[in-house]
Amino acid sequence: MAGIGNEKVFENDKVVVWNFALAPGEESPMHTHTRQYMWYAIEGAPLRLFDESGTDIGVFEVPTGAVYSLKVDDGYIEVLSDISKGTRFPATHSARNEGNKPYREVLVEYK
Repeated sequence: MAGIGNEKVFENDKVVVWNFALAPGEESPMHTHTRQYMWYAIEGAPLRLFDESGTDIGVFEVPTGAVYSLKVDDGYIEVLSDISKGTRFPATHSARNEGNKPYREVLVEYK
């Protein structure tokens, strides 16, 4: 499995910080989240999610400037923040940028 971002930019005993970007139409490698995390959408886009078997599980709209807090539990991710609160999706997934502009985020994993 691939890492959860394009580039690890910082790590200490408490967090790992990743840059993540997808060009329009680009899809991330399949990856698995194992830690609680949050992300900030620098440039938002609609992201189409696919589960481990490649099944389309829908589009997750990510607006520019949105901040998400997420919990990983029993193979699923649950959104805890007000925006999209309660949304669940598999911890192992890939994402494709369905928009016509680049998608960019900074993701912080909590150790």
